[in-house]
Amino acid sequence: MSGFRTLDDVDVKDKRVLLRVDLNVPMDNGRVSDATRLVRVAKTIIEISEKGGKVILLSHFGRPKGPDPKESLRPVAITLAYVLRKHVEFIPDCVGEPAQSAVAMMKDGDIICLENTRFHKGEEKNDPAFVAELAKLGDIWVNDAFSTAHRAHASTEGLGHVLPAYAGRTMQAELDALTKALEAPTHPVIAIIGGAKVSTKLDLLENLVSKVDALVIGGGMANTFLHAQGVDVGKSLCEKDLAPTALRILDKAEQVKCAIILPVDAVVATEFKVHAPSHASGLDAIPSDAMILDVGPKSVDRVRAAMDEAATLVWNGPLGAFEIKPFDRGTVQAARHAAGRTRDGKLISIAGGGDTVAALNHAGVAEDFTYVSTAGGAFLEWMEGKPLPGVEVLRAK
Repeated sequence: MSGFRTLDDVDVKDKRVLLRVDLNVPMDNGRVSDATRLVRVAKTIIEISEKGGKVILLSHFGRPKGPDPKESLRPVAITLAYVLRKHVEFIPDCVGEPAQSAVAMMKDGDIICLENTRFHKGEEKNDPAFVAELAKLGDIWVNDAFSTAHRAHASTEGLGHVLPAYAGRTMQAELDALTKALEAPTHPVIAIIGGAKVSTKLDLLENLVSKVDALVIGGGMANTFLHAQGVDVGKSLCEKDLAPTALRILDKAEQVKCAIILPVDAVVATEFKVHAPSHASGLDAIPSDAMILDVGPKSVDRVRAAMDEAATLVWNGPLGAFEIKPFDRGTVQAARHAAGRTRDGKLISIAGGGDTVAALNHAGVAEDFTYVSTAGGAFLEWMEGKPLPGVEVLRAK
């Protein structure tokens, strides 16, 4: 991975490694309900441990206003030990005497998990004094939490200015994938951007039109573009006040020769509920009392055809209201087509964002994509072309 320092650039043996991971996992009645993030960081933890490094895990959990037993990382550390099949000692603070004593007792290869960094106000403020307290515990800092890289907090960015800084394997894989997607992609590049509102993805759309060869706009946000072009979208979700913005994006796309692919038909219903009566409709015949809840079959065919011409796919956001049947059909069919082309070695497919991951899991194809990012805000900000503090600090100087 060019441009960033990684674990390939450092000998961790005998070193105290402050490893920033993302242990902010879903919980249900005090138990981890989804260990995906723990599985992803396991590779970095095990590598450092087996190379003789002393692994000191740093992470936030939730949004506590101070020390709060309900926001403790203790139960997460227990589950992480099970995932790693290694002993993980939990330490009830991340700075001060408890942490310093625990680190002093460590042997090469040991793993400890420090308590929630957000129990201290200095974490989110990136307070230099708090950074200094954390830095006392380590010889080097490794960031393996891309999902928090858009935040300039003490453990996600501040430590990179006072200790030698490196990307962990999860961070490295994420940066490799995103570089392939947007910074140095194989053309033609197609992006699929869906979701409810244009207003939440303005920066993303404006950045992408100058980077990709074709841009598919789906979900509720497509309705705003259709309305801007004079289509009567009935009672559909639509930000009509953003029509001028939509037209500006369409105009910019035309100038830079980015093909915009909007729905040419739609699946409509008068109720937004599971198995509500629905039908496919041409854009010129959407009933005034109906809502567009999915792209229609002709639109799916257009998306598939565009994928067939592409070498790289970037996907963020579903094409319709995928969480409610039958309005998941367009997203599922497009996702399965992308997965098939990826399996055949004809497409590099990068996807990210919470709804997108859920949609790909729903379609049963998340494992078939080249890379699926579990990072939400950080993935979006990267695609918007914004520098991420937790990444910039890792750049080789």
